Amino acid sequence: MQVSESNQNETPSDNPRPSSISMDRRPLYSSRQPSSQGFAPVLRNPRFLTLWGGQIFSQLADKFYLVLMIAFIDSHFKAVGQPISGWVSAIMIANTIPAVLFGSLAGVYVDRWFKKGVLVVSNLIRGFLVLIVPTLLWFSQDIKTWMDLPVGFLILLVVTFLVSTLTQFFAPAEQATLALVVRNRHLLAANSLNTTTTMAVLIVGFAIGEPLLAIADRLLGTSAASWNFGKVLVVGGAYIIAGLILLFLRTGEKSEHFRPEPPHIFDDILDGVRYLQENHRVRNALIQLVILFSVFAALSVLAVRMAEIIPAMKADQFGFLLAAGGVGLAINAAILAYWGQRFANAQLSLWGSMGMAASLIGLSVATKSLWLALAMTTLLGAFAALVGVPMQTTLLAETPPDMRGKVFGLENNAVNIALSLPLAVAGVAETFLGLQPVLLALAALTGAGGILSWYVARLESVKSSKVDRWGG
Repeated sequence: MQVSESNQNETPSDNPRPSSISMDRRPLYSSRQPSSQGFAPVLRNPRFLTLWGGQIFSQLADKFYLVLMIAFIDSHFKAVGQPISGWVSAIMIANTIPAVLFGSLAGVYVDRWFKKGVLVVSNLIRGFLVLIVPTLLWFSQDIKTWMDLPVGFLILLVVTFLVSTLTQFFAPAEQATLALVVRNRHLLAANSLNTTTTMAVLIVGFAIGEPLLAIADRLLGTSAASWNFGKVLVVGGAYIIAGLILLFLRTGEKSEHFRPEPPHIFDDILDGVRYLQENHRVRNALIQLVILFSVFAALSVLAVRMAEIIPAMKADQFGFLLAAGGVGLAINAAILAYWGQRFANAQLSLWGSMGMAASLIGLSVATKSLWLALAMTTLLGAFAALVGVPMQTTLLAETPPDMRGKVFGLENNAVNIALSLPLAVAGVAETFLGLQPVLLALAALTGAGGILSWYVARLESVKSSKVDRWGG
């Protein structure tokens, strides 16, 4: 997709994309100094700022949504003295299923639709679904249960499923749009800022979610609080604000850029798979991201056990360990925006993988010291930025426009599986093997993935240099 540009100072000029062969001829290591560094170029880009603003409100709404569902469960369905975990698990399953089922499918359609339209409509519909939840629960409160479940709770499951389904369309559209509104040479800085924002929203969202929604209920009075109207207005309003902000986004998309024929779903998904098979750097970047998310998903489970055995900590304080990792990731992502352009993405990824492996080894022997454990998780997050930011930048920079939806859809699918599977496996593995062996296994997986990715990239670089030497 070629995007016409009228203001070169504000927006990217997407030069004609090279073929997949020519893309593989970039050197593995590059010392070219960029013309500008840091966040300044992307922060001066009004199109990026619009996309960024919509992303912030949408991600905040995502974090607040679980808090809202827990509030509804606690006030309408959980019996006194009954544990809430079973109800919450059902909500989490309903939230995860669309990610596994529709991640790749959504990417196929995103390639054929206006990205701006997908971003706007997905947020507005999610906001509407959240806003009508109290009304649906009010109408269903006198209806008998079905299969021993209250009809109102089934409504929460359906709404969660629909909200998550729309999120599967938003995610690849947002990634594809970033490549439309930011110049290629600024993609590393843009991805660094996105990563920093995502981690900040993750930490801040869960930290302020419950008190903020509680304040909203109190402002509306006792009767409104019984139906969580204040919480609903905050969550639904955040989605709607995101949609309204994105209405002002200019992507340069034109109708002639899109293919008129309907998608051949399985063929299109296979096109994305074949593209990953043929383009080694893109495929390796995706593998590195899957390993990265698998490690952090496993760590989110193992952190509870770590907090339980670390002196001066309690099991329910595991969030401090995760927050330390988030702080390290956010700091290093910001540093990458200023100095990351001096190094090749494969080089950064190798350093990050080795650093993550070393941090996990350190974490396996840090269970007797709170400060050492916090230091190791902070380093783990910092090195994770060296993997996540450059690899996501590789996906954006080296995927042609007409393949972005398919590739990002496959990425969304793979990452969601990578987030889900370790949640089930890590706890069982820790129970049977112990904490230290599991952490060491994660270290070995991370290190091996980094070395393999770097080795394949080096082979491709050598092969490309030989092709160039003999005239291609």
